[in-house]
Amino acid sequence: MPDHPTYLELNRRLWNAKTEYHLRSEFYDVAGFRQGQSSLKEIELALLGDVRGQRVLHLQCHFGQDTLSLARLGAHVTGVDLSDEGIKAARHLAADLQLPAEFVCCDVYSLPAHLPSEPGFDLVYTTYGVLGWLPDLDRWAAVVSRYLRPGGRLLLVEMHPVVWMFDSQFTRVEYSYFNRETIEETTVGTYAEPGAPLANPSVSWNHDLGEVLGSLRRQGLELADFQEYDFSPYNCFAGMQETTPGRFQLAALPGKLPLIYSLVMHRPA
Repeated sequence: MPDHPTYLELNRRLWNAKTEYHLRSEFYDVAGFRQGQSSLKEIELALLGDVRGQRVLHLQCHFGQDTLSLARLGAHVTGVDLSDEGIKAARHLAADLQLPAEFVCCDVYSLPAHLPSEPGFDLVYTTYGVLGWLPDLDRWAAVVSRYLRPGGRLLLVEMHPVVWMFDSQFTRVEYSYFNRETIEETTVGTYAEPGAPLANPSVSWNHDLGEVLGSLRRQGLELADFQEYDFSPYNCFAGMQETTPGRFQLAALPGKLPLIYSLVMHRPA
């Protein structure tokens, strides 16, 4: 039907609804963040290095905690997200904390219409639950490459595609490892507030590692580092337990599944 909302509009409504609950959740601990805590986790901190003075583009930034954590490290940051409620909250948080940051409200694919690509960014940063909202990784990789200066790098930390094969309780394999279907679901609650009175339709896709790496290689980016992790820094799935401080595994499958992967890629100078 002509008036049927697109996947972008459905997902924008989803993330607009989530934002209100995320802002007051223990999961995001905005009060602690306001007092100086960083939202960056051990995986990305180990890979970031010194970003002082660097131009950083943060794709799919939600309400900007990581963006502003990077600003606290001395980076010149621009955050991007399709949720207007998320971007509004990010701007308010930046203003309240007097942290310099720019925020752009648009989906990743339309970013070139909203943000100049010159002089280019030293780092494109994107983490945790980002790629599944994008149907076409070749288009995503083209945007990443467009905004990287020669010699610049991409840092991606993402939920492992094996995770998305399972149902929400991790009792059975429900979806293909490969990008062979559009996944249309109604999300009840949210990972940060499971009891939130939300029931929003969402549209997503699974992307295998070959698809992720291939899309970036086709843009001429070179792989510098790739790692897989048997833990998540977030308690964001059903049945997780904290095995060591800041590391969560599935209680029923401890250490048996890759939960997170990271990659660093460079645009040749």
